[in-house]
Amino acid sequence: MPLENNLVLITGASGCVGQYIAAWLLENSELDLLLWVRDPSKITALDVNQPRIKLLIGDLRDAKLFTNELGKVNRVIHTATAWGDPRRAYEVNVKAVKLILKLLNPNVLEQIIYFSTASILDKDLQPLKEALLYGTEYIQTKAQCLIELEKHPLADKIIAVFPTLIFAGKVDGTSQFPTSYLTEGLTKATQWLWLARWFKGYSRFHFIHAADIAYVCGHLATTPHESNKEPNQGALRRLVLAQPYVSIDQVLSALMKWRGMKRVPRFPLWGWLVKVLVKILPIQLTNWDHFSIKQRHFTHDPVSPPERFGGISHARTIEEVLIKAGLEKSDFATKRVKI
Repeated sequence: MPLENNLVLITGASGCVGQYIAAWLLENSELDLLLWVRDPSKITALDVNQPRIKLLIGDLRDAKLFTNELGKVNRVIHTATAWGDPRRAYEVNVKAVKLILKLLNPNVLEQIIYFSTASILDKDLQPLKEALLYGTEYIQTKAQCLIELEKHPLADKIIAVFPTLIFAGKVDGTSQFPTSYLTEGLTKATQWLWLARWFKGYSRFHFIHAADIAYVCGHLATTPHESNKEPNQGALRRLVLAQPYVSIDQVLSALMKWRGMKRVPRFPLWGWLVKVLVKILPIQLTNWDHFSIKQRHFTHDPVSPPERFGGISHARTIEEVLIKAGLEKSDFATKRVKI
C-alpha cells in the first residue's frame, strides 16, 4: 500500500547508518528525504543534488531553526547521537530529542523510528537498570531518553530500534559508504590472533550489518504504521536489530580460518583469567566494562534481522561480514579454500 504522505526526516544522515538508510529509501521508494547533517561534505554515498533530497544543515541542538520544515514531516528516522562529552551527550541524546518531538506536527506525523542501543536492554528487551547506574555518558543518556519516550504523548507512534554491534563499509575505506568502527577494527583484530587463538571465550553477542539495518528501517518507513503488538511491551515498540548470537570462540575460529592459521589447544577464558589479563595488559576499565565482564553474555530475544520482515540479510554470518568488509585472506587460507 503506497503512503499518501511522503516526507521523511533522517537525522544524522551523514553517518554510517544514516547513509545506508537514505540510499535504501531512494532506491526502494518514492519518498522525499529531508537529511539533517552538520557537515554535508561527509555524505559520500548519495547525490545530494537530486530533487528528492533536501538538506538541513545545522546542529541537532538548534532544532528551532528548522521549525517550519519539522512541522511538515510525516516520518522521522532519528539516527543522530553523541558520545564522549557528558554535557553534549545529554544535550543531544535527551534534550534535543524532546525538542524535536515538540516541533513535529502530530496532525501530519505518522511514525518515528528512534535509534537507541541494545546495551540498555536485558535479554528480554526490558530496560537494564545497570545502564543508568554504570553506563558511559552515551549509554546513560540513551537509557534516560528511553524512559522518557515510554511516557511521551507520541509513544504510540514511536518504534525504538536497538542496533547491536554494527559492521559497515570496507576495511580499506574504498566503499562509497562510511566504514564503521567495528569494521575498521577487523584488521587490527587479526594482528592479535597469535595471542587470542590460545584462549576459548564463551561470551555471546549479536551483530548486524548497516545494510540490514537499512532494510528493516526502510520496511518500517514504507508501510503503514501500526500500534505496538509486541508482547510484554508498552505503547513504544522495541526492536533489537541483530543477527542470531555468536560466541567469541566462533568469531575467533572464523578469523583464524580466514587468515589460514592452524588451530591450537585453547584455554578456557574464565573470569579470574580475564582479571589477570586486564592487570597485565595496558587496559583501563570503566564501571560499565566491569559490569560487562561480569555479565558475559549480551543476547536478546527476539531479535529483528531482515528475515523477520520478509527480507534477505546482506550479511547473516561472520564469514559474510568478512567478505563484505573486504578483509584480505592470507595466501595460505586462499590455497586451502581452493583445495
